[in-house]
Amino acid sequence: MARHKEFDREEVLEKAMTTFWRYGYEGTSMQNLVESMGINRGSLYDTFGDKRALFDFAIAHYENTRMKELVACLKVPGASKPAIVNLFNSLVEQSDREQENCGCFMTNTAIELCPQDRDTAKRIRANLNNIAKAFQKTLINAREKGEISNEGDLDAISQYLTSSIQGLRVMAKVNQEPEFLKNIVKVILLVLK
Repeated sequence: MARHKEFDREEVLEKAMTTFWRYGYEGTSMQNLVESMGINRGSLYDTFGDKRALFDFAIAHYENTRMKELVACLKVPGASKPAIVNLFNSLVEQSDREQENCGCFMTNTAIELCPQDRDTAKRIRANLNNIAKAFQKTLINAREKGEISNEGDLDAISQYLTSSIQGLRVMAKVNQEPEFLKNIVKVILLVLK
């Protein structure tokens, strides 16, 4: 008779995600995962498969939690320029609160795996495209409300803002000082004139 699993799948997946986020894919061993998740190897393999499958689940979990939270303010009906400003300011606040500043899991993964892993590159690209689309819709609203200039390519601006999130998260790994990050955000937001 099969034994009932005695753990919360989302809770252990959160722990796996945090471990991959902290150490990267290559830097994370199965032993690291077993210890951080608090489950035995058999349960890990039975529930999630091998390390790569677990990593894919961890990426999906990040997309469904952190990334969804990040762009939620842009997806509110009628969201416009203030939503973009709030998003960048919240990234500064978040970086200031993080004890172990691991940056952005997507960015870290892109740097580590995308050059040699087409599937991961495709997934990260799709995720970043979703962020850019959310920015573009918000920029359209901002333009319609007269909050930003009628000049400028909104597609290019949305791509710039998407890349700026990634750059800000990388810079926060180096220096979490709020004033340092706020200065970067001030310059990023100049595009919203």
